[in-house]
Amino acid sequence: MNPRRPSTSRPSRSTPASSRGKRGGKLRIIGGRFRRRLLPVPDHPGLRPTPDRVRETLFNWLAFELADRRVLDLFAGTGALGLEALSRGAQEALFVEADGAVARGIEANLQTLDASGHVITRSALAFLNGPPQPFDIVFLDPPFRQGLAGDTCCLLEQRGWLNDEAWIYVETESELVLKVPATWKLHREVPAGESHGRLYQRTASPAGDACRDHPRSVG
Repeated sequence: MNPRRPSTSRPSRSTPASSRGKRGGKLRIIGGRFRRRLLPVPDHPGLRPTPDRVRETLFNWLAFELADRRVLDLFAGTGALGLEALSRGAQEALFVEADGAVARGIEANLQTLDASGHVITRSALAFLNGPPQPFDIVFLDPPFRQGLAGDTCCLLEQRGWLNDEAWIYVETESELVLKVPATWKLHREVPAGESHGRLYQRTASPAGDACRDHPRSVG
């Protein structure tokens, strides 16, 4: 993976660098009704590839949780995870991306697919400090080594962005000891080179919304 750019917008889940040309690359939808569709992504500094195998693993975990769900894709980049969720049955997806050019790329791909999505051009932290609307599934993949992951996790819980039993996928640099709300239970995790992906489920807990170090995987 390439180093992340210093901004509030996370470098994107994109396609392998070998598939990129001078004008950008292609994003491949892995499964669902848009399976095998190739979508253009902008040639933009910092958009980083995420291996297809990691995306496929994540959506295997979520296979029975996507139908008719509301999805939030924070630090959206190319919007690969939100688009994949829509392909696999999610009711709607909201993409939050700070970079205007990258956000317009997501909007264009939503129009191409005629998919139920909306894009907000704003930093993730500014968005989460606005009026909350609860979601069923959240994808969170902030820029590495900028201290954003823990703060974003806490804001999701504290400000009411999560429905009961919501699923939250967090991708961080592999060395990070992540603090998450006490209401989140680690369900699965996957290492992938420089990054580490963790899927949590929100559960009721008397500990409230206090953040803590990530727990051991339960399976």
